Amino acid sequence: MEQSRELSTTKAQEEHKRSPPNTTDKFIGKTGAEIFHETLAEMGVDCVFGYPGGAILPVFDAIHESEHFDFILTRHEQGAGHMAQGYARATGKPGVVLVTSGPGATNTVTPLQDALMDGTPIVVFSGQVATQVLGTDAFQEADILGITRPCTKWNVQVRDVRDLARNIREAFHIATTGRPGPVLVDLPKDITAGLCKSPVVTEPQLLGYYGEKKIEGNRVNQDANLAAAVKMINKAKKPLIFAGAGAQHASEELRALARQANIPVTTSLQGMGAFDERDSLSLHMLGMHGSVYANKAMQDADCIITLGARFDDRVTGRVPDFAREARRASAEGRGGIIHFEITGKQVGKIVPADVAVLGDTKYNLQQILPKIETKPRTEWHKKLQGWKARYPFRYRPAAPGAPMKAQRVIEELYKQTKGRDDVLITTGVGQHQMWAAQFYRWAHPNTLITSGGLGTMGFGLPSAIGAKAAKPDSIVVDIDGDASFSMTLCEMATAAEFNIGVKVLLLNNNFQGMVKQWQDLFYEERYSGTKMNNPDFVKFAESMNCEAFRCSEEDTLEEDMARFLAAEGPILGEFMVEKNEHCYPMVGAGRSLDEMIIGDFDDCPGTTSV
Repeated sequence: MEQSRELSTTKAQEEHKRSPPNTTDKFIGKTGAEIFHETLAEMGVDCVFGYPGGAILPVFDAIHESEHFDFILTRHEQGAGHMAQGYARATGKPGVVLVTSGPGATNTVTPLQDALMDGTPIVVFSGQVATQVLGTDAFQEADILGITRPCTKWNVQVRDVRDLARNIREAFHIATTGRPGPVLVDLPKDITAGLCKSPVVTEPQLLGYYGEKKIEGNRVNQDANLAAAVKMINKAKKPLIFAGAGAQHASEELRALARQANIPVTTSLQGMGAFDERDSLSLHMLGMHGSVYANKAMQDADCIITLGARFDDRVTGRVPDFAREARRASAEGRGGIIHFEITGKQVGKIVPADVAVLGDTKYNLQQILPKIETKPRTEWHKKLQGWKARYPFRYRPAAPGAPMKAQRVIEELYKQTKGRDDVLITTGVGQHQMWAAQFYRWAHPNTLITSGGLGTMGFGLPSAIGAKAAKPDSIVVDIDGDASFSMTLCEMATAAEFNIGVKVLLLNNNFQGMVKQWQDLFYEERYSGTKMNNPDFVKFAESMNCEAFRCSEEDTLEEDMARFLAAEGPILGEFMVEKNEHCYPMVGAGRSLDEMIIGDFDDCPGTTSV
């Protein structure tokens, strides 16, 4: 494989020498900052999030009152990064961040790592001290290339103004090809302030980078793998589709495959919405806080068709016990695990695949659909329906006079937005995130924007601002918890200043709920560092010039939710909820999917979110 890659690169280099890249003189006489502005406009950028500082001031001066894109001034650079993520997830286009050197750049590390783990395309432009003082510990100098190398797909420091336009185009290309992800371009101040004096190359010169090829490799082997996948699917008696984030853009093909072959579908957290959860074939979310019936199906399926998922630990539980029947079927030649994946390094990393289909999932599903047989699979569906009837998502309703349950609030949100295709939901991280996954019904692709791999508390509000900036005509709701919201709550001022009408649905239990749950279950109720003495969030939001209200009684929930959804500007609705509630089902650390903690809810109704 390495030899093949080396030969391909050498061939590309030879072709490059024979056909030198085209140059342009349109940037002669312009500063690096002006080149930056024009190149972003050429790339179709319409929104930039960031915060200024000394090292990046030439660029901020060049984009002053830009006619090409809006600039949204955040209250913190981390917020800018998460806004760019929300923008990218809502549009499929890369989100753009512009910050200064030193602490401005280092504050983007969390969004960069978050974007890397969840496959979100963002491009961060960081200011840097002038090249002549690099390495001298100059004011606000940081080795941001070294710092971000592990948390980006690619990073580069521009060392010549003639390279600037090309490096920008390379950054956008890498961020959006192959498995999408974050890139960083470091801009020394003398480069952005300096003049371009000669023609430049603007097109990417990425010899040996194959992200744009999505698969190609050996076409003969790929066709053989597609044929093997078709054969295994058609032979299976108990197949199951497992869809991850990589299936979001292939939603139409996923739904066609499921209905054509009568195959049930479960998803990862990031795959939610790729398949309509209102469909009878939906088993909802898999994993640690997934449905009992999805987890049981994963253990009992003889053929698992994995679409753009990476088998993280929150999905698999104890790996040796994962997909037990499919592994048995593989050994007996009657089934196994098929993995459709954009990048080969994800295949076999955690769970071995019997058939690996590399490349764009949408394209590859289109290739196999005409060859997939329609089968009733009656016994399999009878078993699944039995599990669904026995183990629905449920909770114990609040007693009269007791605080509301967070699940009930989410059910009411779904009730009042059901049937709409213009609703985007973001979340923070914690119990509220899992309850949103369980008690909202996800019917459309790319409508849940949440931090999955890194689990970044504070993600919800800024990502909602980014999503709303991208889609101003959509309803954008941040379902958040008090602890998670507190980490980036300063961005309410950003929403107010730019009149970005995000809706913060704050589930306040005055605790770090998920951590408390673990302390209840595994640490004998020793609440070390989890009790929150919160400010008055309503007064805080109002001080930021946002509308706000508090709902403390379930009797007013319906009316308050209607007010919340009808607001035109940014609004915070604080819903006071039970602090001792646990999120079930739950697979404990180091346990298998068979070892779920289900909770005692036999006398409670199932969710009304259908």
